[in-house]
Amino acid sequence: MEQQLDPSDPRPPFKQVANALRAAILTKKVKAGEKLPSQNELATQYGVARMTIQQALRILRDEGLIVSRVGSGVYVREQADQAVGLRPHIEKAFEQDEVRIDFAGLTGETLLGALEEPIDRIRRGRLTPQSITIRMLLPDLNQPIAVPSRAGETPGDDPRVRARVAGIAHRSAGEIIQSVRELGELGLVPKTEVEARVVVGLPMMFKLYALNDEEIFFGFYPVVEREVEIEGEHVSIFDAVGKDTVLFHHSTSDNDQATGSQYVEQARRWFESLWGTLGQVREL
Repeated sequence: MEQQLDPSDPRPPFKQVANALRAAILTKKVKAGEKLPSQNELATQYGVARMTIQQALRILRDEGLIVSRVGSGVYVREQADQAVGLRPHIEKAFEQDEVRIDFAGLTGETLLGALEEPIDRIRRGRLTPQSITIRMLLPDLNQPIAVPSRAGETPGDDPRVRARVAGIAHRSAGEIIQSVRELGELGLVPKTEVEARVVVGLPMMFKLYALNDEEIFFGFYPVVEREVEIEGEHVSIFDAVGKDTVLFHHSTSDNDQATGSQYVEQARRWFESLWGTLGQVREL
């Protein structure tokens, strides 16, 4: 797993480390359930600061490839042979002339992180897609919803809890919209279309990504009870934790082409039906 970083690589060191560790996991050089070296050991191996390792591990944790166990260390997920890292596939999707990404989920925070690298490569002239279309379906958090909600002694809807998650969703979707539109305004991508819509009453207890009408990534949000700070008060909430979502991959090029193609087609139909009927345009 040890690998020296390339000094000529323009990517930040933490992204280079994340890519190296991801490759080791996906090629099974580090197997499911196996413990990774400590942060200090990894920092020594790659010749970087411990904070750089922490940033790299955060990326892999968000992708569902690793899990931290308090007092024990960081392990490759047992499901890592089935779970798939989203970022490499999104980066590969941007190598095509026409890029199309549809997302349905709670906030879009993971999508924002996955788009960072390809958008940066477009700005530096390393990628030259001719069109980018991104559509995001999010729940309407102005209305009561099962999750997020207040837990503890007085469980139920709490506008402050919804507002907290709505803020994350608005920031994430807003940054995606701004970044993609900027690529068009700068003339780096001839055609850009990016839009977010909300659906009233649909809690979005799963996340779905459709890439270039060829690949689908799908996973369920696990619901946890945890404590957060809202307006200076410690509040116990039920929250959907995106970083713990294991994504499963389906493609029109799967070995079992019938199943893969059908899954992609039905997921696309579901998204189109919701987008064209219940999806409401909201300014972010």
